[in-house]
Amino acid sequence: MQNLNINSFIKKANYHRPFIFNSVLWFLAFVILLFIFSKGNAPITVDYIYTVAFLVTLAIPVSINFYVLIPKFLKQEKYVLYILYFVVNLLVFVLLSNWLLKPILNILFPGYFFISYLSKSNMFSVFAIFLVTTTLLKLAEDWFYFNTNENKLLRLKNQQIETQLSTLRAQINPHFLFNSLNVIYALALEQKEDTKTAIVQLSDILRYVIYDSDTESVTIKEEITLLKNYIAFQNHRIETPNTTNFEIDIENEQFKIYPMLLLPLLENSYKHGIIANETLIPIQLKLTQHDNNFEFKISNANLNIKNKIEDKHSGIGLENLKNNLNLIYPNQHRFEVKASKDIFQVTLHITNEA
Repeated sequence: MQNLNINSFIKKANYHRPFIFNSVLWFLAFVILLFIFSKGNAPITVDYIYTVAFLVTLAIPVSINFYVLIPKFLKQEKYVLYILYFVVNLLVFVLLSNWLLKPILNILFPGYFFISYLSKSNMFSVFAIFLVTTTLLKLAEDWFYFNTNENKLLRLKNQQIETQLSTLRAQINPHFLFNSLNVIYALALEQKEDTKTAIVQLSDILRYVIYDSDTESVTIKEEITLLKNYIAFQNHRIETPNTTNFEIDIENEQFKIYPMLLLPLLENSYKHGIIANETLIPIQLKLTQHDNNFEFKISNANLNIKNKIEDKHSGIGLENLKNNLNLIYPNQHRFEVKASKDIFQVTLHITNEA
């Protein structure tokens, strides 16, 4: 199965729009300052020139703050250094504006008479207010796009998981059907009377596997019923008595688990732990549930055998189970396999915190 390369997608998708952010910011700043400098009256040419020039003097310290001080100090949690450089940046450009703005304008525009629109103390206040305000706006913009990015990442991950689970289910169902049809085929060859009953039982099992399990969760009661039906179905094929011992100890029949977690384990035990018409170690199943903890333990004789009909996809069930567990119960499950000379045992423990 090919996974979505989410991280690469996120890196390629640039959700920041610095041109739009800066265009809106400086347009609003221009309108506000023009209104202040013209004192609410209709602005004249000299007001436009002075406002643009003043914005240029503001743009330099603001840009330094945006692209140097914030990423290198504030976002790195070097707060003392950030405050220090912020104040230095503010004072330097307030002084430069007081000293140089009016003389430069007189040189560039000799036909106009420029006066200082702001006193030195007001110049400091305007610069300080503007730098603080734009810092807050920049942090708000970064926070907004960070959350947009994170939400997009979560949606993509959810889509990836849904795609993987759909693929895994599509693999499980044909795999189960293939094994079950082998049983029906064997019964039909021997012309046994149980063939019709087995077909009805298979129909009930497949209805659950294909339709009822197509959901996010099922109850333990439903999974137990599936296991019991499957055992009864297998008894048509295997004439050895007492092939399974099923022990159940649960507090809540409505306890929810992800569907089709247990059947692959039971299939595997029948496939590799039972030989028809021979007295062997029975399959031992133990299902327990207390509070938020669920455990399914299954063991069978370790025969190292293969089915009569070679199945090159024999590992599909267990591999799908492991994949499902990693997707649905990350850090909430334990899957253990123990094999000795005589016994093969699998333990599945789930802590369902949902």
